Amino acid sequence: MNVGMSTVMTHRAFGKHAEESLRAVRDEAVRLEELLSRFIPGSEISRINRSAGMKYERLSGETYEVLSRAIEFSRYCQGLFDVTIGPLVTLWNNGKDTFKPPEESRIRKIVPLVDYSDLLLDPCEKAAGLQRLGQSIDLGGIGKGFAGDQFLEVFKKYGVASAFTNIGGNVMALGTKPDGSPWRVGIQHPRQENSLMGLVSVADKTVVTSGDYQRYFIDSNGKRHHHILDPSTGYPAKSGLVSVTIVAYSSMAADALSTILFVAGMEKGLELLRRFSGAEAILVDIDLQVHVTAGLKRCFQAGEGISVNILN
Repeated sequence: MNVGMSTVMTHRAFGKHAEESLRAVRDEAVRLEELLSRFIPGSEISRINRSAGMKYERLSGETYEVLSRAIEFSRYCQGLFDVTIGPLVTLWNNGKDTFKPPEESRIRKIVPLVDYSDLLLDPCEKAAGLQRLGQSIDLGGIGKGFAGDQFLEVFKKYGVASAFTNIGGNVMALGTKPDGSPWRVGIQHPRQENSLMGLVSVADKTVVTSGDYQRYFIDSNGKRHHHILDPSTGYPAKSGLVSVTIVAYSSMAADALSTILFVAGMEKGLELLRRFSGAEAILVDIDLQVHVTAGLKRCFQAGEGISVNILN
């Protein structure tokens, strides 16, 4: 899942085989982490990264699928989301304890390495390779979503009709609560800790948020730098949005779309969202105004004192 083993996951399941399904989901989490995490040297993603510019690597069905979908999303948004962003992520993550932004000359040097068209897939061999030395894959914008979809399949296999899973803020709801009422998912206030912007009620849906408050650093000048990078500039995205929540059927799609809209900004983001059927959004702009797409009008409940603009 490429999110490191520190990601907090919580799962709840109800029904006859709930306990067995939860054990199976925990096993599946470990299995996927070992395939997809770039922090694990033996993972398939690490193998591709080490072989960049030299050779293709044979892959499991899961890794091949997540990379195929990642390339589709990259094409769909013309690179606002880019799975080859690894070199930039590494550059910005260096020296977290005494954080200072990378030098502009280093960012300029790295940006050309970020190019999803250099990730080539061989469907016959189920293999993948990066074209150039120094390139690397980072699944930060899609890996948790892929895992969430896989977990729901595990629950279904065990006959579970009501379950809830949360992978570091990526929420998947299978069915409704056991009493038939919808699951209620809180949307974090981007500037007030332990406070909610609102709640969204869902059944058989996924809720994924990308925000500038989830992981960020304050530099020596007191400037805030968040973790969602714009692949075209090499810097944290400045799109006028501070939080994007996507509600959709596919967790992987919601994961990618939340990143895409965050980088794209309101106008371009909504245009891209309209081309993706079955997905809705809750957008919080820099003035902390909440904008909700029309499909969520009946299932979004704003927090106290929060005004909402319904988008048509």
